[in-house]
Amino acid sequence: MPKPKGQKNGNNKAKHTKLLDRKINKKKEEKALRKEKLKAIINKAKSGR
Repeated sequence: MPKPKGQKNGNNKAKHTKLLDRKINKKKEEKALRKEKLKAIINKAKSGR
């Protein structure tokens, strides 16, 4: 039986978007954290000379 006109899978889309946003944010945070760690290592190496 088809869905009534106008009824969409909005809940599923919202959940999926939420999950993707979480995933993207996690990647961004990991990238920033990695960058900070590398900067710290580089600064430590420079100051050690």
